[in-house]
Amino acid sequence: MMRIGQSIDIHQLVEGRKLILGGVEIPYTLGLKGHSDADVLLHAIIESIIGAMGLGDIGKHFPDTDPQYKGISSMILLEHTYQLMKQEGYTIGNIDSIIMCEEPKMAPHIMKMRENVARVLHCDITQVNIKATRGEKLGFVGRKEGIVSQSVVLLNKEG
Repeated sequence: MMRIGQSIDIHQLVEGRKLILGGVEIPYTLGLKGHSDADVLLHAIIESIIGAMGLGDIGKHFPDTDPQYKGISSMILLEHTYQLMKQEGYTIGNIDSIIMCEEPKMAPHIMKMRENVARVLHCDITQVNIKATRGEKLGFVGRKEGIVSQSVVLLNKEG
C-alpha cells in the first residue's frame, strides 16, 4: 500500500535568529521566527509524513506550547518522525519539496539538505528532491518577510 501526504509551512524572517533550512545553517542577516529552530523545510517534510500516515499534523506531535521543543533542532523532530513512521510500518518512496524565498540563494546548500534528510529518514538521496524558487519581488516572500516550504511524500507500507 502507498500513502501520499502533503504540507506547507510558513515562517517569518526576523533579526537575531539563525537561518536553518534542511538542517543546514545558512549565512544570512535574518533567520526564521519560531518555537523550535523554525526550519520551514523540515517542518513541511515532517508534516507531510505525518499526514501520509493519517496521524494529524506537526502541532499534534510537537506542540509549540511544550517547553521541551523550545529551540529544538528540527533534525531531532525529523528523527522522531522517522521512528513513528518505522513503528507504523512505512518507508519513504520519495519526497519532493520546494523552498520559496527571495534570498539568500539556496542552490549552494541543497545537496547538503538532501543528504541530511536522506540520512535521518534512512533512504537513498535519490528519493529526496529539494528545489527552490524566488518570489520575484511579489508578496511576503518577494518582500523578504518570510519563507514558505511545501512538501509531498509517498510512503510505502512494508510487508
